[in-house]
Amino acid sequence: MTLPRINAETLYNRITQQTELAVLDVREEGVFAQAHVLAASNVPFSRLERLLPPLVPRLATPIVLIDDNEHLAQRAASVLHDSGYSDVSVLAGGIASWKARGLEVFEGVYVPSKAFGEFVEIHYATPHISAHEFQERRDRGEDIVLIDSRPFDEYNWITIPGAINCPGGELVLRVREIVKTETTLVVVNCGGRTRSIIGAQSLIDAGLPNPVLSLKDGTQGWHLSGLAVERGARRVAPLPADAALCWARTAADRLAERHRVPVITRDTLARFEREQDSTTLYRFDVRDVAEYSAGHRRGFRSAPGGQLVQATDTFIAVRKARIVLADSDGVRARATAAWLVRMGFAHVYVVGDETVGETLETGMPADPILDVRQPVFDEVSVEQLSGLLDGGKAVVVDVATSRMYRAGHIPGAWFAIRGRFTQDAHALPKAPVYVVTSPDSVFARLAAGELRAATNADIKVLAGGTAAWSDAGLALETDQHRFISEPNDVFLKAFERTDRQEEAMRQYLQWELDLVQQVNRDGTVSFSFEPQES
Repeated sequence: MTLPRINAETLYNRITQQTELAVLDVREEGVFAQAHVLAASNVPFSRLERLLPPLVPRLATPIVLIDDNEHLAQRAASVLHDSGYSDVSVLAGGIASWKARGLEVFEGVYVPSKAFGEFVEIHYATPHISAHEFQERRDRGEDIVLIDSRPFDEYNWITIPGAINCPGGELVLRVREIVKTETTLVVVNCGGRTRSIIGAQSLIDAGLPNPVLSLKDGTQGWHLSGLAVERGARRVAPLPADAALCWARTAADRLAERHRVPVITRDTLARFEREQDSTTLYRFDVRDVAEYSAGHRRGFRSAPGGQLVQATDTFIAVRKARIVLADSDGVRARATAAWLVRMGFAHVYVVGDETVGETLETGMPADPILDVRQPVFDEVSVEQLSGLLDGGKAVVVDVATSRMYRAGHIPGAWFAIRGRFTQDAHALPKAPVYVVTSPDSVFARLAAGELRAATNADIKVLAGGTAAWSDAGLALETDQHRFISEPNDVFLKAFERTDRQEEAMRQYLQWELDLVQQVNRDGTVSFSFEPQES
């Protein structure tokens, strides 16, 4: 198909206009992290059908696709066109043309949010404490509460000894339940800098009477200071009792008023929903995932507030869209909205927490998948695959992310990136049949046709994916890795690195600090800070 191509200058100008636009980089995350446009959301081609619907829910949204050389963008555009997206173009010459015009390219992931954290620290002069000073004061027996503001899985993986887990979007709601005395020093940490800064400033803005500090450079700074980390921690801040909840509601109301966050009625929300074909609408429930699963408004996607602020570009690809946040307590949506407003999102709303008379949905909704016609492939059961492997009659091709593949894969499986079958499939060992798997078989079904086109071989799909293999009690392999594609589909955190780990930490922390000047040079994103209260 022939697609409109736009040059770098035109794209730059469109990004700065006050109209809807989704800029989507369809390269794999690890490649995207090497150099990308600040305004772009990463939607890797290998996961396009699943990632795109919530990111760009309106089919008429203007979309510009970016890759290295237009080839992958053209393939992605074909999928979008077949799925009903009507206004799709590609950046002529890919990311290289953007660089050639002298425009800024950014390394890393979640860059708008990471940069925002640095701007917050500068604007508010958010106070911090070094790892050594913190440890010295704790050793002296000072009254200190350390709060790890990351999601539980990150906290449980690695944290600072004694830290209590309270994700950033929960801080205003839960803090008074874990900090009982107003003289207690409250220190907020994360893995690096962003969520430490945002978390500490959240409590300061909320009017917590305690002294509040961010832990400089978070868990990585702690490790670089030669201090021991803790793994497997399970200390979680509880939901608040009445007194703490009352304080949190008052604080959240002040935040919403100060940052001019509109609180809308059901009727206004219903109007927004009727207008979704002309104006993009995002609806997010910012509570804890377990609370969301227990009962949420119809049509609202789970987006815990701390992560929505920390990784905004993975939830919102259309910056001029309407954004409606919901909770059940009148606290978390307001506190999160106050940050999104400061991030420069112009149309942020909170729907009232009253849900009486509404029909709530339970559980986690299935991810929407783009409606693209795919050839149907025979499935094999776990038992059938086990027999094929025992007889040497099949090779398993795993199209999970390399992070998931390394965490555990079917013994003998080969890792491959779906978008690279044409270049890489020749490296597969010869076999009578190739069985494609992925965590839940969704991506395996999407990838099967492309693998057949690349190999002209007999292709089947593992029913239920790798999860079904594990659920059947069969072992997964972690110590043997077979890559036919370069595993640059994910951006590894410093703690995930197996080599030069501390060097990677230092580079990462310096990268965060350097973002301020680079974002200022770029000029496509502007943050909006309200004057501080006197």
